[in-house]
Amino acid sequence: MNDTAELSDFRATVRALARKAFLDGYLERAKGGSYPRDTLKVLGDNGLLGVCLPEQHGGQGAGLRALGIACEEVAYADSACAYQVFASNVAAELFLTTGSPEVIDDWLASTVEGRAVCAIALTEPGSGSDAQRLTAKAVPVDGGWELSGEKTSITQAPDADVAIVVARESDSGRISAFVMPMDAPGISRQRFDDPGFRAVGRGSIMMDRVLVPGSHRLGEGGRGFALIMQEFDLTRTLIAYMTLGIAQRAIDLTIEHVRNRTSFGKPLSHYQGVTFPIAEHLTHLAAVRALADSTLDARSAGRPHTVEAAMLKWWAPQVGFKAVQECVVLHGHIGWSEEMPLQALLRDVSGFQIGDGTPQIQKLIIARAAIGPEVMDR
Repeated sequence: MNDTAELSDFRATVRALARKAFLDGYLERAKGGSYPRDTLKVLGDNGLLGVCLPEQHGGQGAGLRALGIACEEVAYADSACAYQVFASNVAAELFLTTGSPEVIDDWLASTVEGRAVCAIALTEPGSGSDAQRLTAKAVPVDGGWELSGEKTSITQAPDADVAIVVARESDSGRISAFVMPMDAPGISRQRFDDPGFRAVGRGSIMMDRVLVPGSHRLGEGGRGFALIMQEFDLTRTLIAYMTLGIAQRAIDLTIEHVRNRTSFGKPLSHYQGVTFPIAEHLTHLAAVRALADSTLDARSAGRPHTVEAAMLKWWAPQVGFKAVQECVVLHGHIGWSEEMPLQALLRDVSGFQIGDGTPQIQKLIIARAAIGPEVMDR
């Protein structure tokens, strides 16, 4: 699905579904509460949790551009639901491409159909963005591996049915990825009290000699970690699409407001001080979308795109945050109210500035590619 007409039809279909199913409930879900498994099921029933997977595995067999569109259009209606699209598609691809037949049988269909919540557990309390400093251990035992350690800042951790856990093998020192059912003995969790993305939640996973079968290590020879790291080029690009959806909703709300609100006897839309910022933010969003589209095209063609993904990861959330923030100001006192979605949108988009690598890490990637390894991280 790379034809322009097909992608346009796909966008229209996803837009109609997302705005009908998720738009009105966004504010209520944004307050938190139980995990929205009902929205996950709707997404699964409509093929949005396995957009790029082959049809024989429950997917749509579409291209990466379609996945980007799905993230953007669902984020417009509800950013937490967009995260469900984001996380499920990434997990399903890892299960299919790096998982054993047992992993595929146990988790692929349930993930694609929206029956299982999957968390990707990489970050640790003391390592932050430095994945090489991971301390979680995988000890080989009869029949599999015992996982011990703590993972933190893991989205969907409080409600996950399964987690892809990155840990260091105690015998070889290699960093590998393991599929860990979250009902296994030895697991405890903690939920964080976050300002945004409350619907899907974030937290820590503590593991005390959790046994996972030998078949649940991803990738040949423990290459699952390297494959997960390669996924960052995709996830950082998809985050850009989600910020586009959030920012576009804020701008659309603002356009409606300035058309209808009057000041000094004229609509707010009469004043350039109001309309010019809107024009500027729309231009910035178009530029982000163009870079994101070209990055996905490069990935689809097998061309290098790490630098472009890093550019998107530091820049797109900044663009989105500034757009929503200005929309709050243009609404005046109404924009400060929790009765409108603007405050929730601002909190949600702010989280994208941190997840999947901070702006500083992304700029280091870009600088090293341009200048060379002499660029230091301090």
